[in-house]
Amino acid sequence: MLNTETRTVNRGAILAVLLTGQFMANIDTAVANVAGPSIGADLHASEGAVGLVVSGYVVAFAVLLITGARLGSSLGYRRTFLLGLMVFTIASLLCGLAPGIATLVINRFVQGAGAALMVPQVLSGIQLHFQGRDRLKALGYFSIALSGGAVAGQLLGGVLIAADLFGTGWRPIFLVNVPIGVALAVAGRRLLPADPVGRRDRLDLTGVLALSTTVLLVIVPLLLGSERGWPAWSWICLLLSLPALALFEYGERRTAARGRRPLVAREVLGDRSVRAGLLAHGCTSGTYFALLFVLALYLQGGLHKGPAYSGFAMVVWVAAFGLAGPILPKLRRGVRWMPVIGCLVLALGYVSVLAYLLLGGQTGPLLFALLGIGGLGLGISANTLVGAVTSRLSSEYAADLSGVVATNAQLSGALGVALAGSVYAALASDPTRALGVVVAGFVVLTLIGAGAAHRLVR
Repeated sequence: MLNTETRTVNRGAILAVLLTGQFMANIDTAVANVAGPSIGADLHASEGAVGLVVSGYVVAFAVLLITGARLGSSLGYRRTFLLGLMVFTIASLLCGLAPGIATLVINRFVQGAGAALMVPQVLSGIQLHFQGRDRLKALGYFSIALSGGAVAGQLLGGVLIAADLFGTGWRPIFLVNVPIGVALAVAGRRLLPADPVGRRDRLDLTGVLALSTTVLLVIVPLLLGSERGWPAWSWICLLLSLPALALFEYGERRTAARGRRPLVAREVLGDRSVRAGLLAHGCTSGTYFALLFVLALYLQGGLHKGPAYSGFAMVVWVAAFGLAGPILPKLRRGVRWMPVIGCLVLALGYVSVLAYLLLGGQTGPLLFALLGIGGLGLGISANTLVGAVTSRLSSEYAADLSGVVATNAQLSGALGVALAGSVYAALASDPTRALGVVVAGFVVLTLIGAGAAHRLVR
């Protein structure tokens, strides 16, 4: 009896450590958006340089996620998590102390690389230590860390900058990571189980280079192209990503044919159900990241609301999202179809928002409540889709699935932001109509996601 209780407490502690790391990484994805104007004014930086402060973190994060996952398999997930946390914390300190814009941009790239080492180990740890309904419950908390972190980043950025602690302006948004990172490192060393001793796979460096190039050619134009009017270089990069992807696939096949471990195990993307789950997860999570971006444009630029108002607009969404975590493990029937149901509830939420806008509504409590329907749908779909995808294969492929799921979400989010942002900008003269058109697109994507989820569970 004592052993069972101890094991349960340890698993809870493991989850707390891992999810705190995930939450920190997600906060820093969004926190610099709010700080952009303050950073530009304080460091006398151009708009493009400030844009690199925001996008540099996301670029490094997205490009290195699968590499971070494979390092977790090669070095051990505990060791890689703590290494990524150390890099992230040191880079946060250097960002907070940066004397100029160039130093800040460089350290934001390093900070993103640290997050890319740390984050894939979260899902790997959940796959290794949780099974059945316990895994579903753990994934519920994991999803809350994902969704809540992005919104918390917007809120925290606004609060810390407004407080102007000791006249430091924007710097506390990075410095706050330092004491948290140190405390988390101490806790991680004590609470995370030691990595098992055994044979480690060699990292496929050729695959790392090919995949990193491919993701870079996709993520950079998606992040920067839309706000610059889609210049020629952005289209050239997107076109070049296709032969780069083909080269990566060719190299992966050759590596596997030689009996060596490719960067992404062939069994992962070769599984039709995994591919269907990734499509459904990409469609739904892409609309969420796009909603965060476009709703801020609508409320602040279109209706001239403040950053704090814009941040609080998503609180109901996150609260509803969090309901899915404790509810799903208690269900006895219909769990199999929950990925489809979640996508449909998310679509219903977007349809409700669209109807509200068509009937003349603009903002206010009713809009936020309707967004809550979407938050509940995304909570159900995200938890069950990730659970279904990561349960398709044995724990041998935990690192591969972690890297692929995380990278899929980042690329889908960047694509969603780029497309939704471009559509909104083209119609920005009528903000309510622009938001309505974007939300109508979200409805289509979530229905596509529901179709893909159906292929996953049938």
